[in-house]
Parts: sequence; structure tokens; C-alpha cells
Amino acid sequence: MLNTLKAVWILFWAALLTLILFLPIVIAALAGRNGNAAFHGTQVYAWCMLRLTGIRLEVSGREHIDPAQRYVILSNHASYFDPPALVLALGLQYRWVIKKELRKVPLFGLALETSRNLFIDRSKGSDALESIKRGVAQLPEGTSILMFPEGTRSWDGKLLPFKKGGFVIARDGELPVLPVTIRGSHDRLPKGTAAFSPGLIEIIVHPPVATAGREVREVQEEVKGTIEGAL
Repeated sequence: MLNTLKAVWILFWAALLTLILFLPIVIAALAGRNGNAAFHGTQVYAWCMLRLTGIRLEVSGREHIDPAQRYVILSNHASYFDPPALVLALGLQYRWVIKKELRKVPLFGLALETSRNLFIDRSKGSDALESIKRGVAQLPEGTSILMFPEGTRSWDGKLLPFKKGGFVIARDGELPVLPVTIRGSHDRLPKGTAAFSPGLIEIIVHPPVATAGREVREVQEEVKGTIEGAL
């Protein structure tokens, strides 16, 4: 019974906040030249969702972030709490590279699209990757991108194999990778349930990893080892 009430609670507030913030975020996205104001709207959504579910954030490693540098931010992914936690923790303007299916979610998908996030069709392989590269090149100066290299949430919180797309984008764009480890989110809201548990989520920002002139697999292994080592 308690888990059912928790699920109803989080789904109710997710829907209500989407309704409340949808129009301001879309207006900000359409009126703004770079999407930054709309991104701040998503931070309001994230703050509300974490507060309403009793989630506390502990962030370390922010000193590794250069606000003037663009990054390809790569993080592990085990919970629906990961995106709001990252939005609040990093202190960076970035856009998501997300699966195209989210574009179809009423209101939420339109808000993501107008905010200049990048959608990827995972069934199109290299064509999808080229599309993302073009999208990244058109982002405002100083705007990073964030991807989950596992491609989906982990069922048990353990790291899944990394896909190479984010590393190719970083190498071809001569952008450093910013590895991030999220610890504890799987315990707060596991995949397959909406019954959350209040508590702590840790965000660990690691030193950037250079990609210029390096093999994709070499960078991939280094970043995966860094993220996994902090889990």
C-alpha cells in the first residue's frame, strides 16, 4: 500500500509540474536565442521533484569543471532521478542527447524539442550519429551536451556496456569528455517501479578526459573505468 501511495505521489507531481511549467519553458525557449532560459526552467522542475520526494544531493568534483569549456558529459544511468539530479548538480548549460521516443510524450516532448535538445533515432546507426554531430555544431557557444553512454537505465545499478556514439562525437568535435558518476540513485528509484525512497544521491564529477588525436576505444575504456571505479 505504501509503495502504491509513493507511486501515485511522484506521478501526480510529475504531471502537475509538467502542466505548470510547460508554457513558461516553451515561451522561454522560443523567445530566447540560445535556450538558456528554458534550461533554467528545467532546473525549477528538477528542484521541485527532488524536494517533493525527499531526495538530497551531495556533489563533489565541481572544481574539475571549466565554465568556459564545452564538454561531452557522460554519466552512468540507473534511475529516473538521474536527469533532475544532473540538471541541479553540474552548474553547466548543456543539452540532452535523448531517444526520439521521448518526443512523443505529451507536453514534455514538445518542451524538450523547443529547448533545443537533440533527439536520436537509435535504429539509424551512423546516420543518427551524423545528425547529432550537426546538431552539436549548431548549439550556442559554451553549451555542452550530455549523454548516457549505456543507452538505457541499468536494472541493478551496475554499469552496462558503453556505446561508442558519445565518444565519437567528442573526438570528431575535439571536445573533452567530462565523466560523471551517479551513486545511490538506483536505491532511490529503481528501474521498473515508481515507488521512490527518500535519501541521498551522490554526484561525482571527474577530471575531463582529452579526446583529440586519441582512439575512440582508448577514451571509452578510460572513461568507463573512471565512472565504474567510483560506483
